[in-house]
Amino acid sequence: MTIAPAETTIDARVLKGVETLFDGYAQLSTDDTLMVIYTPDCRDQASLLVLAAQDRGVAAGALGMAPVEDLGFHGRLKAALPSPESLTGRLVVITIERDTMSHAHILRHEIEAYGDRVLPIRIINGSWEFFRLALGPTPAELSAINAGLLHRFLAAKHLAVTTSSGSELEITLDNDRYRWLSNRGVWRPGSFVILPAGEVATYPASVSGRIVADGAFNVNKAVRMDARLGENPLTVELKNSDVVSYSCADEKIATLFGRCIQSDHGNHVGELGFGTNIGIDDFIGMNSHINERHPGVHLGFGQHGQLLDVVDYFTDIHIDLITSDATIHIDGDPVPLTSRTLTPSALPHPANVNDEDIDGDCCGARTPHE
Repeated sequence: MTIAPAETTIDARVLKGVETLFDGYAQLSTDDTLMVIYTPDCRDQASLLVLAAQDRGVAAGALGMAPVEDLGFHGRLKAALPSPESLTGRLVVITIERDTMSHAHILRHEIEAYGDRVLPIRIINGSWEFFRLALGPTPAELSAINAGLLHRFLAAKHLAVTTSSGSELEITLDNDRYRWLSNRGVWRPGSFVILPAGEVATYPASVSGRIVADGAFNVNKAVRMDARLGENPLTVELKNSDVVSYSCADEKIATLFGRCIQSDHGNHVGELGFGTNIGIDDFIGMNSHINERHPGVHLGFGQHGQLLDVVDYFTDIHIDLITSDATIHIDGDPVPLTSRTLTPSALPHPANVNDEDIDGDCCGARTPHE
C-alpha cells in the first residue's frame, strides 16, 4: 500500500530532483518496471517515487525493510520482484535509506537473475534535502566535471590548497602508487549506482599544514547532532598526514573528533577528496554524504579507499572534515582551480580511474560518542 507524502514538504526543487533521478540516472521508460525498497524513515520519499513513476505510466511498486537487520527481508524481496520472463523492459531497483545501506548481499543475489536487464540504484541520506540538493547535475555532467579535475590531478605531484576559512595545505601525491576514485553516478554492468554522487578522491602521500573545516563533518557512524561547522569551524594542524592538534568552539564536535582519532589509525589522513556536485549549494544538518559532495576540499581521517596491499591498515572509523570552498594550485601553476568555478570538461573520463562502488553494507552501525 502506498501512502502519499505530505504535500507541504514537496517543492519545485524536490520534483526537479525526481525528474533528474528518473531521466538522468535511471533513464526510466514506460517499458521498465520500478521497485522502490525503503526503510521506515524514507517512507514519504519512497511514496513520491512510486507515485511519480506511475504518473509516467511506469509499473511501480514498493517494499519496506528494516535497516541493518531484517530477518524476513530476503523472503519478502523474492516474493515482490517480478520474474525476469514477465519483464518487457528493465527492472530498475531503487533502495532509499537515511543513514545506512543495508542487505547488499541479499539484493545482489536476487538481481543476478536479471543479467544486464537490471539497474540497481542505492540512495543513502534519503530525505527531501537529497532531492533538492544532490540531484542537480546529471551523471553525464558530473562525469565531465570529474574528468576535467582528474586529468589535472593525475599529472600532478604537489597541490597547495587554501580556503576562505584559513586552510593552508601542502599535499604530495603519488599517482603511481595510490589510485583515484571517481563518484559520478554512472552505471557500470555488475555494479550499484551509489547516490549522492559528485566527488574525486585519493590517498595522499603526505599532507601538512592546517585545515579549517567550515562546511560540515561526515562520519560513518550514526550521529544525532548538527553536522554543520559554519558557526563553529573545526581546525586541525597536520604534519606528515597525522593530527598534531585540533580545536573547535563547540565542545560536542571537538569531543566527537577526539574520539574518532583515538581509534587505531584514526589520527591519520586516509583520504583527500574534492566535492564536485555543483547542485549542492548549501550544507545540511544531517550527518551525510550530501555535505561531502559539496564543492570544496575534504580530508578523511581513518579508513582509506585503497586496496589493502597498497595501504595495509583497516579501521572501522572514517570522519570527513569538509570546507565550504577550495583554491588549488597544481605544481606551482599560478593559475589555480577553484571550487566555485567547476564546469564540465570536454575531456574523456580517464579509464584508469576507479568508479566508487560500495558492494557491502555501509554506515550507521553504531555511534562513536554519547
